[in-house]
Amino acid sequence: MEARLATVDAALEHVGREVADVKTDVRSLRDQARTDFRITFTAIIAVALGLAGLMAKGFHWL
Repeated sequence: MEARLATVDAALEHVGREVADVKTDVRSLRDQARTDFRITFTAIIAVALGLAGLMAKGFHWL
């Protein structure tokens, strides 16, 4: 019985380390997603302003 408990205990320690690694990976992905969103959003704003400028010039508003 003691040998089985030792095996289960070792397995739980391993699972605990794996869960900690997964948490670290998820935090890293979350930070990267924020950065990617900011870059994408900035690009969308830049394109929208550029197109608005082209429309204004085309309609002789400027």
